[in-house]
Amino acid sequence: MHNPITRRCALLAAAAVFTLPAASRAHAADTLEKITVAGWSKPITEITHLLVEPDKGVFKANGIDLAYVSGAGGGDAIRNILTGQADVAFTDPGAFFSALDKGEKLRAIYDIYPQNVFNVVSLKSSNITRPADLKGKKIGVYSLSSGTRQNLLVLLHQAGLSESDVTIVVTGLLNFAPLLQGQVDATAATDTGLLVGQRKGLGEVNVMEVRNYLNVSSDLFVVREQVYQQKKPLLKRFLKAYRESAAWMIANPEEAAGLAVKYAIDGTDRAANLEVIRLRNAATVSPTTMKDGLGSFDLASLQKAADTYRKLGLIEHDIKVSDVVSTELLPAR
Repeated sequence: MHNPITRRCALLAAAAVFTLPAASRAHAADTLEKITVAGWSKPITEITHLLVEPDKGVFKANGIDLAYVSGAGGGDAIRNILTGQADVAFTDPGAFFSALDKGEKLRAIYDIYPQNVFNVVSLKSSNITRPADLKGKKIGVYSLSSGTRQNLLVLLHQAGLSESDVTIVVTGLLNFAPLLQGQVDATAATDTGLLVGQRKGLGEVNVMEVRNYLNVSSDLFVVREQVYQQKKPLLKRFLKAYRESAAWMIANPEEAAGLAVKYAIDGTDRAANLEVIRLRNAATVSPTTMKDGLGSFDLASLQKAADTYRKLGLIEHDIKVSDVVSTELLPAR
């Protein structure tokens, strides 16, 4: 968190963290409406600002009873809102585009991480340094419904390769053991996943950053169109609360790292928590969010991503992003 954008955002966030007078909080507590977020992961450190709701009460102060449903990839998050298990999906653009391509009626309402955080990691000894080197290799992904797989496919297509040119192996979340044990030649991960692996002794590796080929948002909040139309006031309060929680974590990474010990399943090491949180804070901000506020969309970038997925054959139909993205529920700047 050492770039000017992130430092400026931290200063703005410090001023933006939401507090309600005690009377207002009491009133909010009396009128709570439940919102369930379907995550792409289990309750891990990088979403500490959601997990600490029992301590911080940001959502409660906005009249929301927050619940979280774990998943194993963005596709899981989408499935959980389609089946009514949750209201809002915390998912990646690839899973969003794939569901739209299959005819699902969905709407993206908030850009969680406007930076692409995905990568493909290999041991130095494998001499895999460019996408073309992945041909014929075994490559790990978190799950077949995760952004790691979607972004791996984007990377493969940069070298004229397809999924059939490699062998994909499901290794689970933040799991570099198969790479170290030689069960896979490379593994798709996120920046935080790589950080955790390095702290656990991963050693020297080659890293191909997907953002060098397609720097698109990593995660969005997505809802079913029916939910969007029927619950606009509730969703608007949810996004306001989420922005405040994200601003709190940007402004208070050390406090968040300490609370992650209590709430995150991978949060036992406070120093590691702090590094993970700083990485995720950095992915939360961009020139667009600095201008328009956290959660704001770069529609041109997202349209480029949809066009790229179509061009690469990852989806079959054109997607007009402006038809499936809404900015009207975003909090005022």
